[in-house]
Amino acid sequence: MGNPFIVHPAGQAAGITRRTMLAGATALAACAPGRDPRALRFWAMSYEGDYAPHLMPAFTRATGIPVEVQSLPWTAAHEKLLTAQAGMAMPDVLMLPAGWVGEFAMVGALAAVRDPALLAGVFPSTRAAGRYRGDDYAVPWSVAPQAQFFARDLLAGAGYAAPPPDWAGWRAMGMALKRRRPDEWVFLMPLNWWDALFTFAGQTGARALRDHDTRGDFAAPAFVEALSFYKSLYDDRLAPTMLSTELQDPFAAFAQGRFAVYPRSPAMLLDLRRRRSEMAEDRWGVARMPGPHGAGAASGISASLAVSAQTTRAADAWALVRHMTGIPAELEFQRLIGSLPARMAAWAAPQMQAPVLAPFRDQMQHPAPAPDIVEWERIRIEVQLVAERLIRGQLTMSEATATMNARADAILAKRRQLVAAGRIA
Repeated sequence: MGNPFIVHPAGQAAGITRRTMLAGATALAACAPGRDPRALRFWAMSYEGDYAPHLMPAFTRATGIPVEVQSLPWTAAHEKLLTAQAGMAMPDVLMLPAGWVGEFAMVGALAAVRDPALLAGVFPSTRAAGRYRGDDYAVPWSVAPQAQFFARDLLAGAGYAAPPPDWAGWRAMGMALKRRRPDEWVFLMPLNWWDALFTFAGQTGARALRDHDTRGDFAAPAFVEALSFYKSLYDDRLAPTMLSTELQDPFAAFAQGRFAVYPRSPAMLLDLRRRRSEMAEDRWGVARMPGPHGAGAASGISASLAVSAQTTRAADAWALVRHMTGIPAELEFQRLIGSLPARMAAWAAPQMQAPVLAPFRDQMQHPAPAPDIVEWERIRIEVQLVAERLIRGQLTMSEATATMNARADAILAKRRQLVAAGRIA
């Protein structure tokens, strides 16, 4: 096998920029010709989109309604959905990550959830992500909090059975591993992934925004504390200053011992199951992310299902949502792709008692808080871009936090006007 850390220079492909890698803005065609006119249309992203067809036969048998599933790449999904909304070509049912629900509700793309049973028994934090101005517009479906996967053999060699739960202990473990293996890395946290930084910020209680979420607050002590700790891991060469696009095969690197700790979502469980010949089950473990004084909040991505306001088959569309968010479908999806059930009762199932799932279950009780505004997704991307420049030595800490505030303030200019005019709270 080749070196999994082969570097591919970022931004070399025509039309690709750092911002489009993070935000995604490539449009695709809205519909394919020759589709079954009886079929409901469902769009989803990533593993959820790839594996959703496995959930459809049971629905079709029960209802007689076929479902046409389209899997969208993350880099194109946001633009494609906005284009479909403008062109009156939305699917009947769509998957939305938490940060997108408010935006699509604001532009009138989503039908409100009117059946309380669809939201009964879900984790409160996942329901909150689907609300906009006090109404529910999405039903929680697939939950992916961040945890850390670790190589047991590497940690054991440095005298650790598992990663310490606090920052000081985590760093001490990292330094011990680095002394033993100076040419290898300890933590893999690609610079274009915002999860680790915002996990650390959530653990210090950083609010990120101020003045009714109309201005950035990234120079506040709590955020600076998190950003300083994040930066120190790269300064001490415990983590590589790489983008995810520069890593040929992160899983292979983990399996080969090129690094010891990999903060990831539960999707990593699918890779570990698929490629167990490269990394046996007894060689890895899972733990919650460390905090300043012990494990605390962690960021993550929760996906919800929404019904388009454009659908002419609302009853059928809601029936599909009910099927996909029911406990049997959630458990099937957990078996298929590792995503976690949003309904608390599903966790009583025997398959959810696996020890590797316990850190994720505990983490779902402690999500990192995020501003409940439609602009947050864009702000988080811009902040991570600035954090990358800080880590690469292109900005000082004060310059970086001032730039983060300036970019956030520019994005929030319209919101400030609406708040000042009393149009929004």
